[in-house]
Amino acid sequence: MKPRPAARTPQQAPGHAVRSPQSAARNAPDPGASPESALPISVLTSAAKDIVEGSIVPVWVRGEISDFKKHKNGHWYFCLRDDRSSIRCVVWSRDTERMPAAPDDGMMVVARGQLTVYPARGELQFAIRAIEADGEGLWRKAFDATRARLQADGLLAPERKRPLPRYPRRIALVTSADGAALHDIIAVVRRRAPAVEIVLVRCSVQGAGAPESICTALARLARWNDADCCIIGRGGGSREDLWAFNDERVARAVAACPMPVISAVGHEVDVTLCDLVADLRAPTPSAAAEAAVPLASAMRSEVALFASALSSAMHGHLADRRERLTWMARHVSGSATKVVDGHRARLGHASASLDALSPLATLSRGYAIARVPDGPTLSNASQFAKGDEFDLLLRDGIVTAITVRTELTEHAARSTQQATQPAARSPQLAADPAPRTAKTAP
Repeated sequence: MKPRPAARTPQQAPGHAVRSPQSAARNAPDPGASPESALPISVLTSAAKDIVEGSIVPVWVRGEISDFKKHKNGHWYFCLRDDRSSIRCVVWSRDTERMPAAPDDGMMVVARGQLTVYPARGELQFAIRAIEADGEGLWRKAFDATRARLQADGLLAPERKRPLPRYPRRIALVTSADGAALHDIIAVVRRRAPAVEIVLVRCSVQGAGAPESICTALARLARWNDADCCIIGRGGGSREDLWAFNDERVARAVAACPMPVISAVGHEVDVTLCDLVADLRAPTPSAAAEAAVPLASAMRSEVALFASALSSAMHGHLADRRERLTWMARHVSGSATKVVDGHRARLGHASASLDALSPLATLSRGYAIARVPDGPTLSNASQFAKGDEFDLLLRDGIVTAITVRTELTEHAARSTQQATQPAARSPQLAADPAPRTAKTAP
């Protein structure tokens, strides 16, 4: 690289101060040409800044990082050096946002920037606008640091992975409306399951504003929450093109999505943090569509298989229930017979006991019962008077009879006689009916 030489005027000679045509015409001393026209330091350093920036275009340089410092205002300060020289470097805060991670001391990097002069100190410095480590240093560092934070929060744990719905009715796509990934997914879904509805949630998938756009789309999808699963991704591209899907905010938004998420970013060799956080990682958008929806023919075959299995299970269940009901009927019938026989035996015994105690059983043996017509029974001979009418209850009817005479048995006559005689008085009471009172002399 050669610096661009500054144009010389006819009056300018090497080693002399710069003279303007007007001052030459007036033959006046140039600024800085004499002690009287001495330049302020700020003017000198500003002029040096203008000359350096105007003479040297932005370039890429290679060197080793040393003395790295991150200022509280967001600027980075460090030195780039090789085995012969070093130069102070600065990365302004507005440029650090485009870099994946801050470099480490001792890291070999290539950086693109503008050679300039810091006017306040008059120091030569290199203002860097892009920086890359040799290989994948900075990108790998940022990737590993973010992955460690996600893993510490449990977002990479296998047990939090959710299964995909077996038969989805609606699929949400979080991708660009202009990318090839959208058309690939639509073509695969239409071929495999035409009845499945596809809803596009548009977002930007690369560039400085892509992470915010993807997070906004996922938040909108979460508020709607009427899809069975979500496919997020884009087609292939460079590492910088896919870097939005390594943003920590995007990874956490994917993990917080209320429905299962399939990540399909780039090609099979491209692995992003979204792939690690999602419920399923697909190598391509087309593979994601194939994982999201089964073939319609496979669904019909599976449904037919389920119907056959259900029918067989139902017939087997009914046969088992029928056999059980038959056994229960036999068991209940046998138990009922035993219960009835027992009750019948007890009833027969009770009936026999009642027959033995019943007056009708007495009548069946040839006896009769006398009673006053439509009145109480007559059980003693003394209750009958000559000429009285009474009824005789027989086994098969009633006979009206008249008392002609009564005859008591010897025992009954004696009992009647004793009951009619008055009780004999005590001899003492008869001899002395009133008690006497003894008198004593005074």
